[in-house]
Amino acid sequence: MDIKSKVQHVNPLARARNVKEIAARTGNIYESLAIVSKRAKQLNMELKEELSRKLREFEETYETIEEVQENKEQIEISKFYERIPNPAVIALDEFMTHQLSYKYASDESKKD
Repeated sequence: MDIKSKVQHVNPLARARNVKEIAARTGNIYESLAIVSKRAKQLNMELKEELSRKLREFEETYETIEEVQENKEQIEISKFYERIPNPAVIALDEFMTHQLSYKYASDESKKD
């Protein structure tokens, strides 16, 4: 799923959340926040890679500064990524709406 469809319903503004609701998912607020934090880091890396890939299409080498021309499509892509909610906001929304699955590393080691 691309980032455009993933963030369509997410409110880009950070807002106060009920800490008890966040903690209820795991039974511990610190565990919940660790899960959200790891997902936010993943989203941040995905966004950076996606933006870099799209902007790489516009890369050109220029001899002088006068040769640099404004590219409206490149500007629109950059503006879109500036309007995307913060990865932490997206990750918390995924966590609270049960779209984020997670497992503990200790559970994997017990299976071995």
